[in-house]
Amino acid sequence: MRRLWIVPLLALGLLASSCADQRSHAQAVYLLVDTSGTYSQELDKAQRVVSYLLGTLQPGDSFAVARVKSRSFTEKDIIAKVTLGKDPMQVNNQKRAFADKVGSFKADVKKGSAYTDITGGMIQASEFLNETGAGQKTILIFSDMQEELDYKTVRDFPINLQGIRIIALNVTKLTTDNVDPRRYLGRLEWWEKRARDAGATDWKVVNDLEHLERIFKGRG
Repeated sequence: MRRLWIVPLLALGLLASSCADQRSHAQAVYLLVDTSGTYSQELDKAQRVVSYLLGTLQPGDSFAVARVKSRSFTEKDIIAKVTLGKDPMQVNNQKRAFADKVGSFKADVKKGSAYTDITGGMIQASEFLNETGAGQKTILIFSDMQEELDYKTVRDFPINLQGIRIIALNVTKLTTDNVDPRRYLGRLEWWEKRARDAGATDWKVVNDLEHLERIFKGRG
């Protein structure tokens, strides 16, 4: 008689466990691509990053690529965005269309923008990622991380990056960095503090683009 109770209790336990785990296991990635000044010449590398990410994303995942230019807090700067469906053929078509949009954008960039609004791009990215409802949210920033704003643009206020991890990619060293490396190191320290103060779950710099698999190592 006692054994008869065990099976229903185990079933109830499993049901309660599955009901308790309401977390989304999908991930959302927002790639910001710096198009300012000479950094626009790095777009070939950015396109390779996009190709790599498209190959790793799974059904249900979301992905967006946006440019960083003089003012970047606008959906108009989103080059391509997608949430992948469940049907494999649909997913392939979505990825192909996404890659085509990014390729067309790269071909159309004639010259870099005058200023670099990284903060505006990060605020726009956080809005997109939060709207997806994904369990893992990541902002990738493909930039030298040198923010330059015109006199009208206001960005010196606290921002909210709660629950988002930030990864700076291909942070090239400027000529002034070569003269005084403290400028480069100080720039990265400033951005890490800004990201963590905003609630970011992690901050990382990845300059070795031959090992992009390290970005999403330990995904779960």
